Amino acid sequence: MQWEGIVEFVAVVEAQSFTGAAQRLGLSVAQVSRQVSALEQRLATRLLYRTTRRVSVTEAGQLYYRHCRPLLDGLQEAEQALSYSQDKPAGHLRLTAPVYYGETVVAPLLHRYLLDFPAVTAELNLDNRKIDLVADGYDLGIRLGPMDESSLMVKRLGSRTHYVCASPDYLERHGEPHTLAELSQHQCLVGTIAVWRFSEGGVLREIHVGGRLRCNSGTALLDAALNGLGLVQLPDYYVADALESGRLTGVLTAYTVQDGIWATYPRSRYIPPKVSRLVDYLERAMTLMQKSAPSGYPVVP
Repeated sequence: MQWEGIVEFVAVVEAQSFTGAAQRLGLSVAQVSRQVSALEQRLATRLLYRTTRRVSVTEAGQLYYRHCRPLLDGLQEAEQALSYSQDKPAGHLRLTAPVYYGETVVAPLLHRYLLDFPAVTAELNLDNRKIDLVADGYDLGIRLGPMDESSLMVKRLGSRTHYVCASPDYLERHGEPHTLAELSQHQCLVGTIAVWRFSEGGVLREIHVGGRLRCNSGTALLDAALNGLGLVQLPDYYVADALESGRLTGVLTAYTVQDGIWATYPRSRYIPPKVSRLVDYLERAMTLMQKSAPSGYPVVP
């Protein structure tokens, strides 16, 4: 009886809503509400203020949460220590990755991992936003680019190469740039941020670019480049096939820049086998991809 409602209460505090807590726990909103109400009745204390628009934590609720959170962490670690001793991946795995990279690389590898370890179930959320793994209850996140996350455990899985390229038709009409300064004379197809990154003599350079088209989709920018609308800078997994087939031509290759592909997961004394084995699996697969792929392109084997 003493534990009833505590998990639900902590989830509501961390999600800042009953709906978010219900989604996180896999319960109905009504179930979460009943459990929290029963907990408040047992404690004879109001823990949460509820309105139609938001949930806020009372002073007593904040005090109770600060004591409950370590208790739940300890209980989880106790269960993990027991299951980890068996060293067999099992249980439900929640992970997140960027949309396109998740669709083309992470998902196929995850599917093979699930075939190898039938005791694991998985939920893959593809989202280009930087998700808070701890607050949203994720076991693992795949992130791309520079990594400055100090609150999480981080492991480098591989690297990606950023290519500047254009269709042969565009280069025939507008000429090929040979220096970074010449980018200002070209139509540059711009993504979310109008800055392209280059390596010049081992030094990172950031160049502001512009053109007729701006879009937050790499797939759309690739199509625009294939249709001769301008230069584009995209990671290898977008453009490798087009470069290999000659539909796109790489330019400014002396300034090509690389950055990392990372596995990130919450800090803990015990890393569950379902996470550690998947991270090792991804690292081995991505290493093979980089060794066997043309132009460093990570083709799923």
